[in-house]
Amino acid sequence: MAEAFLLGEDPTGTPRVISILSSLVQRAADRNDSLAAGRIQSPPNLVARAFLSPAKPAISIRDYLDRIFLYSHCSPSCYVVAFIYLDRFLHFHPSLAVDSFNVHRLLITAVLTAVKFMEDRFYDNAYFARVGGISLAEMNYLEVDFLFGVRFELNVTPIVFTSYCSILQREVNLLNPQIPPRMPCLPSEEEPCSNNCHNKQLTA
Repeated sequence: MAEAFLLGEDPTGTPRVISILSSLVQRAADRNDSLAAGRIQSPPNLVARAFLSPAKPAISIRDYLDRIFLYSHCSPSCYVVAFIYLDRFLHFHPSLAVDSFNVHRLLITAVLTAVKFMEDRFYDNAYFARVGGISLAEMNYLEVDFLFGVRFELNVTPIVFTSYCSILQREVNLLNPQIPPRMPCLPSEEEPCSNNCHNKQLTA
């Protein structure tokens, strides 16, 4: 199953979902960076401004996700749930484009939210702020903004979880064309995914 492969470890001992998610998000950020470079930028709205970094972080998306995993000690499933939350957030705020200036703050907040929802024991916001390289005040603010941004829709059913694993599995097939594609397991009509087959900004 896609879940078993994604949540398993690569030869370095890191869950595969981290490298796959970082590749997908990196591609989205690079695409939006390129689009932004060729057009006049309008002032960011309140939601976009909350996650906007004053400068492009020096750490790569992959290294950032690795750092979060190393210090948070959360389960690999949290990264799938964080991806679901990020997708929901972007669905409710379609004017927000994931780029190099906001992606790190979006990721640390999505993972923090997933960890609090999924894990019985977890580190507090002060700890996550240090891991993410931001202040505690900013971490608290981003968490509240994110929760309101997803309209507190934090529940993730097994069907939705599996459907997003299939999305991430397709990313594996893009990175490794020699791997035979797996049949996607999409949500049923009774329980569709949060935004009618995923946010195109991330998966296009």
